[in-house]
Amino acid sequence: MAQFQRPTLCCCRKVLTVPSKSCEGGQGLGQCRLVDIASASNFHCFKLRHFHLDLRLNFAVKEITGWQVLELVAIQPGVQTLVLDTHPSLLIQSIDCKVPGTTGAQDISPSLVYRVDPFTDYGSSLNISLPAYVIRPHRAFQITVRYTTTDGPAIWWLDAELTCGQTRPLVFTQGHSVCNRSFFPCFDTPAVKSTYTATVRVPEGVTVLMSASRSAYSKQDRVFQFSMEYPVPAYLVALVAGDLQHVDIGPRSRVWAEPCVLTCAVSKLGGSVERWLNVAEDLFGPYVWGRYDIVFLPPSFPIVAMENPCLTFIISSILESREFLLIDVIHEIAHGWFGNAVTNATWEEMWLSEGLATYAQRRITTEAYGEAFTCLETVFRLDALHRQMRLLGDNNPVSKLQVKFEPGINPSSLMNLFTYEKGFCFVSYLSQLCGNVKRFDSFLRAYIEQFKFSSVVAQDLLDFFLCFFPELKESCVAQREGLEFERWLNACGPPLCEPDLSAGGVLTGPVQSLCDLWASEPPDPEAIANFNLSSWSTFQTVLFLDRLLDRSPLSHEVMGQLSRCYSAQLDEMNAEVRIRWLQIVVRNSFYPDLPRIRGFLHKHTSRMYTVPLYEDLCSGVMKCFAAEVFYQTQARLHPNLRRTLQQILFQTSALSTPTGSVPSLLHPTPSSPSPTPRDQLGPADPPTTGTIALRDVNVSA
Repeated sequence: MAQFQRPTLCCCRKVLTVPSKSCEGGQGLGQCRLVDIASASNFHCFKLRHFHLDLRLNFAVKEITGWQVLELVAIQPGVQTLVLDTHPSLLIQSIDCKVPGTTGAQDISPSLVYRVDPFTDYGSSLNISLPAYVIRPHRAFQITVRYTTTDGPAIWWLDAELTCGQTRPLVFTQGHSVCNRSFFPCFDTPAVKSTYTATVRVPEGVTVLMSASRSAYSKQDRVFQFSMEYPVPAYLVALVAGDLQHVDIGPRSRVWAEPCVLTCAVSKLGGSVERWLNVAEDLFGPYVWGRYDIVFLPPSFPIVAMENPCLTFIISSILESREFLLIDVIHEIAHGWFGNAVTNATWEEMWLSEGLATYAQRRITTEAYGEAFTCLETVFRLDALHRQMRLLGDNNPVSKLQVKFEPGINPSSLMNLFTYEKGFCFVSYLSQLCGNVKRFDSFLRAYIEQFKFSSVVAQDLLDFFLCFFPELKESCVAQREGLEFERWLNACGPPLCEPDLSAGGVLTGPVQSLCDLWASEPPDPEAIANFNLSSWSTFQTVLFLDRLLDRSPLSHEVMGQLSRCYSAQLDEMNAEVRIRWLQIVVRNSFYPDLPRIRGFLHKHTSRMYTVPLYEDLCSGVMKCFAAEVFYQTQARLHPNLRRTLQQILFQTSALSTPTGSVPSLLHPTPSSPSPTPRDQLGPADPPTTGTIALRDVNVSA
């Protein structure tokens, strides 16, 4: 096994370039730039050992108050300023310092001098002046920050009307990628990991959960205590509080949800979670986090799912589709190894988390459900990748696995299918080089063991791969013409190669045959009648509808025939199926099915289902209809989503990005804020990009 030297670091302006390899607790990284954190200027001067949060939740004023204690060690002498990431919504009240084990005047410093400077539109720079006696190499000291935070990008307050039960309010946090700086001051980068503890005080009747390995509750004091004994980056610290109950579904798993959702959630998952965990452990080694719990959140949850350690957050809307639920939960389980235990050190290489987790997810489903099912799901996702590629153009830099973005750009803007599916294809290619998938499983187990609880860059993974398989290194596979590792990482465009998915032909073949029948002139109703969609799986049905959507516009006659064949049948299916049919209806201006769109938007208030339909409605001739439905339903939408839909309705002209152009996420302009995708919302969402239908980037975190 390769051993890696402890790195040194250097800093240049706001872009941190680090000339060595894996990062452990904040010391060391690979060849990467940290342009998304104000703390990049000096976080390498300190080691964050641990931090503690002591918080009080006030639902009446939607406010979190309390303090944070950071336990730090100075690594370099002479540094007199500590820089943390924060946010304008987080109001600092005081900061003091303590050196444990000293006596007299040095034990507790009076309030420290600090200033908050602008950094980007998604955060600020908290600069804390440190007393000279504190900065002694390898001596621990504590910084206590007292603060109040309200409705920053990480904190989502839901009035009772926006919850599933509509009886009590709820609050949750969502830190990915750089939002937790509005929850607590931090080194808001995946390069820095630490343990943490938390004390949370709440009103009576409120249950608090956190992404922590241990918890306790004092009913008399209404105080919850949490402890995360394994080091995690700031973005994986998460909290939810509300009317939550649980049911145990395995020896190390329980489902949490509002009472009105709990029974459905338990029935959909049953004993499957423990089975999936066992399969994953057989493949990748022990699950290191202890518990694997799941909390189902109201439709206002801004993404599909989030891999918070010990406690996956997942949107309750996904319960309609058992197959999508299965894939999303297994994907988050895979993050327990890839993303949480071993983390990408920089958001410019997000594929190290998402590409590997997607590969691991598909290894799990192959073992649990067979190769054909996995190939079907992969074909469905790769179709979406190529759809996105056609819209962006082959030379768009966001299609690189190593994306370089400028200071001031929100890393959440990089949440796209390339990080998932192009990353998956590269990992699959590495597996193919081994000649045996079981050999690659062994490599991944060793990779996790080598880098567990650290943060890595791509070169760490690839160097370890070539050391693990010396015969591949000797044959120079990294420089194989047309498939060079460097080209995989830095070339624009689609994957250089894709895995063999022919094993899924038994499931994908009928889908393509039916698509071909509908493409014939005219469609043959007798041949079409031989296909029964009700006997298909959800992934077969959505693949069929997606491919029909790709062929739009369709003639009015074909639309009428499609509606007669499928509309009533699709009405009885889950939302993942119905939204695709409704997008076909909208893109082909098929007015007879408009009532179905109205009914769908009245029922579904989650971002994953509303935004794609509103974008399609407003880009065509149905904008007035969209505005009418919006005004009828807006009271039931979260304020963040309401603002997004208002921008779609009233700023449609600003939504389109010409095909093949470079999105502003790489080169921001002072006159407009950086775009934020549907996967991560703040209180003031900028316009979305209308060119790419959000169904094409419907991914879990």
